Amino acid sequence: MSLQKLYHDINRHLLEDLKPSIYLNEIYEKPTFKKFPFDMLYKLKETEQSKVHHPEGNVWNHVLLVVDEAAKIKDKTKNSNVFMWAALLHDIGKPSTTKNKKGKITAYDHDKIGEELSIKFLEVFTDDIDFIHKVSKLVRYHMQILFVANKLPFADIENMKLETDYKEVALLGFCDRMGRTNSKKMVEQENIKRFLNVCRNFKLDKV
Repeated sequence: MSLQKLYHDINRHLLEDLKPSIYLNEIYEKPTFKKFPFDMLYKLKETEQSKVHHPEGNVWNHVLLVVDEAAKIKDKTKNSNVFMWAALLHDIGKPSTTKNKKGKITAYDHDKIGEELSIKFLEVFTDDIDFIHKVSKLVRYHMQILFVANKLPFADIENMKLETDYKEVALLGFCDRMGRTNSKKMVEQENIKRFLNVCRNFKLDKV
């Protein structure tokens, strides 16, 4: 199977399937999936996560759950194609940023690295600059739900509002939070409401 064919097949399943994870699991051991740039996704299964925050296990398991959550609400998004690819690629930066220090697992800046890697990934298959930009920016800002809701210093509402649609970030962030086996829907819905309210009331400085 060629790289291009696999990309288009994945794209079709992301847009059409109720549970794209089924197809993604089927192709995981395909030789093409182990080649660049799909190897960025292949490495997700080898990347561990905190058992407290991610009892579902490795990053691949998490991404499959997120993709299935995204499939449920993709019709509510501005661009379902952008949204589904952002869901699939949102943690692509974790393999290179994950550290295990005395049992504490972290993946600091995986959102920033993920933005760069998602661009490299998509550039192999398309020259649609607008599509690549929109996907990569959702990847870049998908952690803002956590940062804003918890008033962390990593929150960057200004640049997020300048570079992407914070409402789309909210939808992706909700899927990200729900894509774990210990998720609590009502808690996450409240976090999203708080995030949206803060973003809505944040005024950009006039240039």
